[in-house]
Amino acid sequence: MPDYKEIRVNTVPAYTVTIGPGLLKDCGPRLREVIPPCHMAVVTDSTVGPLYLETVTESLKAAGYAVSAYEFPAGEESKNVSTLSDILEFLAKERLTRSDCLIALGGGVAGDMAGFAAAVYLRGVRYVQMPTTLLSAVDSSVGGKTAIDLRAGKNLAGAFLQPAAVLCGTDCLNSLPPAVFAGGAAEAVKTGVLCDEGLFALFEDGTLKADPAEVIARCVEYKAGVVERDEKEQGERKLLNLGHTVGHAIEKCSGYSIPHGHAVAAGLAVMARAAERLNWTNGAIAKRICACLGKLSLPVSTEFSPEALAEAALADKKRSGGSITLVVPKRIGLCELKTVPVTELLPVIRAGWEA
Repeated sequence: MPDYKEIRVNTVPAYTVTIGPGLLKDCGPRLREVIPPCHMAVVTDSTVGPLYLETVTESLKAAGYAVSAYEFPAGEESKNVSTLSDILEFLAKERLTRSDCLIALGGGVAGDMAGFAAAVYLRGVRYVQMPTTLLSAVDSSVGGKTAIDLRAGKNLAGAFLQPAAVLCGTDCLNSLPPAVFAGGAAEAVKTGVLCDEGLFALFEDGTLKADPAEVIARCVEYKAGVVERDEKEQGERKLLNLGHTVGHAIEKCSGYSIPHGHAVAAGLAVMARAAERLNWTNGAIAKRICACLGKLSLPVSTEFSPEALAEAALADKKRSGGSITLVVPKRIGLCELKTVPVTELLPVIRAGWEA
């Protein structure tokens, strides 16, 4: 029997994040522990479906569930109102009820699409997260934030809905292309900068690839605690946006051709340099952060000008009226929220920008 790591997230409702190998093959009996037999609608994408949908379907059916599946084209460009509408129409055609359940099988886009659909279909049905990428495992599958992109910017329409369970099969990471794995590493590095210098050091010494389950568990434990204390992002949970103000701007400026993790890495580097040059830090941190990101084959700069980034960032949901909240790294393992007038955003980005 595999040695699974289990982390309880004490929201309402509470749920367990299970981490370890073979969980997709074992998902049926695992879910029977928390969800009685019902109709399971699996939402996945065109990359993940051919790899894992059959395995998940067989396990669910063997455990007594009825199963249907919806597959959408892979990529951030599918995270929109049109795809959401198609999923909702599929659920209605399949006649899902509030006693039934959705499964998000895939990375962050699948998690967002299935989670948002679950939040609005019949005003709310259960859903389960089955992350298959490092990025979704360490971050987006936990915490109940779901969203789609609008033409004006990233994640501008969404809902909070906690999953009924999260099953993180670490053997799925073996199928990831190096660039996709690296994108997930960016969110893990972000967590180390936020809360734990020891965790950050794991990325510097190569432990991430040697023991991904340990890294995922430590990231999930930190995020679970933050979500329990601030589920709706009124305060502390805003810290999880470290690197995201500039990162989301980079994604938008690129037409979403730059993956989320790579954009966040560049955004983290920009903010680290800006914090250091504006004397917001407790010491030199930018060089260490950039060296760590570089070691993981992640970018530490962007081709987009500070002016273009600032304009794109002003559409970000972290803006409130005439101000925007930035996450500032004080040192490795400690960050703080700093609210600045929107007129100061461009000078901040200029301070940290490098071509």
